[in-house]
Amino acid sequence: MTGRVRAPELRGRGWLNTGGKDLTLADLRGKIVLLDFWTFCCINCLHVLDELRPLEQKYGDALVVIGVHSPKFEHERDPKALAAAVERYGVHHPVVDDGDMHLWQQYAAKAWPTLAVIDPTGYLVASMAGEGHAEGLSRLVDEMIEKHTSDGTLHRGDGPYVPPAPADTVFRFPGKTIELPDGHLLVSDSARHSVVEVEADGETLVRRFGSGERGDPFSEPQGLLLLPAEVASTVGYDVVVADTVNHQLRGLRLADGEITLVAGSGRPWRSTVDGHAHDALAADLSSPWDLAWYDDRVIIAMAGIHQLWWFDPIKRTVGVYAGTTVESLRDGPIPDVWMAQPSGLSVGGDRLWIADSETSALRYIEAGVLHTAVGQGLFDFGHVDGPAKEALLQHPLGVAALPDGSVLVADTYNGAVRRFDPQADEVSTVDSGLAEPSDVLVTAAGDVLVVESAAHRLTRLAPGAVRTVAGERHRTERPASPLAPGEVTLDVVFSPAPGQKLDTQFGPSTRLEVSASPPELLLSGAGVTTDLSRPLVINPDVAKGVLQVVAQAATCDVDVEFAACHLTRQDWGVPIVVTTDGPARLPLILRGMDDN
Repeated sequence: MTGRVRAPELRGRGWLNTGGKDLTLADLRGKIVLLDFWTFCCINCLHVLDELRPLEQKYGDALVVIGVHSPKFEHERDPKALAAAVERYGVHHPVVDDGDMHLWQQYAAKAWPTLAVIDPTGYLVASMAGEGHAEGLSRLVDEMIEKHTSDGTLHRGDGPYVPPAPADTVFRFPGKTIELPDGHLLVSDSARHSVVEVEADGETLVRRFGSGERGDPFSEPQGLLLLPAEVASTVGYDVVVADTVNHQLRGLRLADGEITLVAGSGRPWRSTVDGHAHDALAADLSSPWDLAWYDDRVIIAMAGIHQLWWFDPIKRTVGVYAGTTVESLRDGPIPDVWMAQPSGLSVGGDRLWIADSETSALRYIEAGVLHTAVGQGLFDFGHVDGPAKEALLQHPLGVAALPDGSVLVADTYNGAVRRFDPQADEVSTVDSGLAEPSDVLVTAAGDVLVVESAAHRLTRLAPGAVRTVAGERHRTERPASPLAPGEVTLDVVFSPAPGQKLDTQFGPSTRLEVSASPPELLLSGAGVTTDLSRPLVINPDVAKGVLQVVAQAATCDVDVEFAACHLTRQDWGVPIVVTTDGPARLPLILRGMDDN
């Protein structure tokens, strides 16, 4: 960013966590304001929520965080769904509903998440995209506090956050469920940071594992896996828990409730891990969301980096199973495939079924090859039944393989359970009108249970209710960036945070990976380099497409005896329209600062 720019006014459809008050920039004058552009489907946005929690606690009398919810999916435009998400993810700051993307455009956002910093006098001072900015933000806030205290423009005191009234239910936004050998059910009670055992009725509480407080020991747990008996007897625990926000796996022994850390350093993933075996406890994981026993090991849906990993509980090792970390939809031999936030797993015969949420797709792995059964890409979604190549889902989170070879899908943002029949290659709707179903369980007795997450309950489906829905077709209408055909320049803008410099002690400090959908959009310029600026050649015969850009920059502290190192990373899916009068440069801000 260059020059002093007044921050655009905060106008939206409504506000949450303010006690019913609409906020303006005038209300926030005298505070350092951090705008967090997010959408609740986006795993990277959820990572940033967690990165910001310590900053909110440290600078609570000087810094005000405002969440700007700019939705991707149609379901996310529903104010009730947004209110549920704010509670589900423990958002303890005001949130403005940017349902029409007005603020998104006013602040020139191009990616989820994007952060914008406003000084106490109402001027924009920084903009940044992606994860890994917490340390840099802390340094920037320290500088701003010093400057504006000296100028007399910083006003300390309580912020505008007003917490909602607490709710009293057995579960609060449950995520996943499994059946235990005695018929009881185990449920990840995500918003209460615990795992709950209930009787077969799905309601009667037997016991709760974990204190219910964030981080003791769980933080928003999701996937659950009952290990094969012979494996469990060897390792000393029965159930593996995906401790999602802690970026770890934990083992749960049912006999006495003992909880053991079995994988994950607790640090969020920041660098590439190959498919070779790595020490499980030393590995950095990224939002493990679901688990399955396949190929004689635990498969992890690593939602945070768009991959599947494997975990060997006996050897206590992990490695990459499928995916390159590029967020998109591409089939083929694993691991050189693209996924987008895989969030549900189920094994049926020789197939591992995958709910690939951000591409609204149902996919499967068989004989080492990834296939897409239903789904068309990152920006196409809806509720349409019929032939699989035409059918549409909307951000599914759960999947359950049936004995007859068909598959049930928790079609979360459509509020439905869908069925894919591989023999007929068709999709139908089993039930609808559900509140964000996040998992489906077929019990040993053949009953179908749905985790109805936003209704805080387990729901038993009546048999035989399959029907066909014409539904609606949607496409995310993000403003496309015009770009000239022929040679253009891609510039990823990055400025190190105050007190940091680019870190070259282990090799190049930056990395840029570029691909396109369709691939024909790029005549040249695809691939990986270490320079954040790159010439591209845009195909004049392709009218539009999406540029997939993954950039990262490594920095370290300066003038410190024991310097800490940091990695900033962002994935962009930039819609492009090719036009002869378009610009010949595409700038993307990874971290930009006001020069004044």
